[in-house]
Amino acid sequence: MASRSSPAAALKPVLIHLLRGASDLASVAATHAKVVKAGVASPLSSCNHLLAAYCRCGAMGYARDLFDGMPDRDVVSWTTLMSGYAAAARPRDAMSLLRAMGSSGVRPNAVTFSTAACACARLADAGLGRQVHAQAEVAGCARDAVVATALLDMYGKAGGVEDARAVFDAMGAPSRNAVSWGAMLAVYAQNALGDEAIRLFAELRTRGCGGVAPNHFILATVVSACAGMARLGIGRCVHGSVLRLGYGNNDVISVALVDMYSKCGCYEYSRKVFDRIEQPSVVAYTSIIVAAAKYGRWRCALALFDEMVDQGVQPNDVTLLGVMHACSHSGLVDTGLQLLRSMQSKYGVAPCPSHYTSAVDMLGRAGQLEEAFELAEEAQLEGNDALLLWNSLLSACRTHKRLDLATMAGQRVSEFSNQQDVAAGLVVMSNAYVSAGQIDNAAAVRSSMRLRGIRKDPGCSWIEVKDTPYVFYAGAISCAGAWAGEVVMLLDELESKMRERGYRGRLGSARVSDAHEDDEEEGKGVMVGVHSEILALAFGLLVVPKGMTIRVMKNLRMCSDCHEVFKLISGIVEREFVVRDLNRFHHFKMGSCSCNDYW
Repeated sequence: MASRSSPAAALKPVLIHLLRGASDLASVAATHAKVVKAGVASPLSSCNHLLAAYCRCGAMGYARDLFDGMPDRDVVSWTTLMSGYAAAARPRDAMSLLRAMGSSGVRPNAVTFSTAACACARLADAGLGRQVHAQAEVAGCARDAVVATALLDMYGKAGGVEDARAVFDAMGAPSRNAVSWGAMLAVYAQNALGDEAIRLFAELRTRGCGGVAPNHFILATVVSACAGMARLGIGRCVHGSVLRLGYGNNDVISVALVDMYSKCGCYEYSRKVFDRIEQPSVVAYTSIIVAAAKYGRWRCALALFDEMVDQGVQPNDVTLLGVMHACSHSGLVDTGLQLLRSMQSKYGVAPCPSHYTSAVDMLGRAGQLEEAFELAEEAQLEGNDALLLWNSLLSACRTHKRLDLATMAGQRVSEFSNQQDVAAGLVVMSNAYVSAGQIDNAAAVRSSMRLRGIRKDPGCSWIEVKDTPYVFYAGAISCAGAWAGEVVMLLDELESKMRERGYRGRLGSARVSDAHEDDEEEGKGVMVGVHSEILALAFGLLVVPKGMTIRVMKNLRMCSDCHEVFKLISGIVEREFVVRDLNRFHHFKMGSCSCNDYW
């Protein structure tokens, strides 16, 4: 008996080694056959190795058949199949398996709970995740670093930021490692809580925190948080940490830095970081192409795209959208439309709703409104995608004073129920009526908005001074704090000088606005004070040292009057301003703008 079992026993490690190295179904099935032929398929360990191999290559049907046929199953068997379901984007099957495991008498371990938490994260189901959390507490596994990290990641993806932070705090400093710190930072960044992410990173750096050193994931996450908040000063400090910690050549961090500098109004820095990447990936190329497009540097965007294709880097849908954006903001209608029609055949990318919206926007900006309407109908978009498209077309109709077409587009916008995006379109429609002198129709639109409970978020602008953001709202001089009086005096002085150069608008008192910040009474337009970006600029002129570029961020599209004001002031004070609005960047210098008044 011993002599007959010896060859099988000797063969078993070899077959298991083959299973561990197998990455496709054919290899796993062939090795499975050898395992059966060698007579070593029955032991539990062999079955678990086979189960893991099938899960690894995504053959969940085979894995489940094997699992169901196993005479004995241990915690490894259950957890392996759960992990396979989670990896195969079948989180509900994974959770069903966890429930069945509880009935089988097999006790889950830390790996089981972390796998279950990952499945709940895919579902973004905090309620189900709390059940897993409770089970982990009962089993004494909730303080395990792997389980706790999976739980806080789950809460973060489900929007439960406070729950995630509670798990993080409960871990205690000795249990936290770079992975758990990175996960908590990612929770804040993913939930648009960039300031909290920055504060947590500062805590990690200043308190030592058990000797945990930031890894590339932590650094990239914090850089992304700075990008989302447009916090240039802190972003530069983090960049310094990147260099000091030896991550200057890390591609993931470099791409995040490209994005951060571009979103903070520093295209030149963004380009410098990109140029240091030895072999840019599609993500790196896409980031810099989008940045160039938003800065109105369409020649750079198109040249980078050509370089990318020549280097054999395959563009994706976001890359092509960036190129179309560059065409839209430079009037290259034919080039943009040709790209839309050929992206499937040339690059294997099917046009998505965003591509059609960009093309409609491009035609609208160029005044080709009939063609834009034809393309909008051809796209046959639905839901929020359609709303964005018709909002874009409505704005173009108003810009080109085509009230007939604006009315048609406005009717399409009013049919949607997404209040926030509908509000923006209806305000544009109201202003279009005001511009055409149809005050009663404008009042009717405003009245309809009130009846439907639709309100638009107010426009605001912000400027960062010594790492502190200052937020301004239209007409609210008090936002300048102790500088309020000087802001008013400066605006009066600038208005006087601007009038000498032909300016006919008003800065210091109420006026009828044509901006998209409007959100007030019906009838004769909307009476507001100075727009938020003008206040932010005046504040910046007072507190930002001469020689430094003043950078203003705005949550809405910059209106034509404010755009003219920025141009004039840049020439008067001989300083450079960069404004990031909803659509793009404007770089004002000596009386002109980088957009060439085409935006």
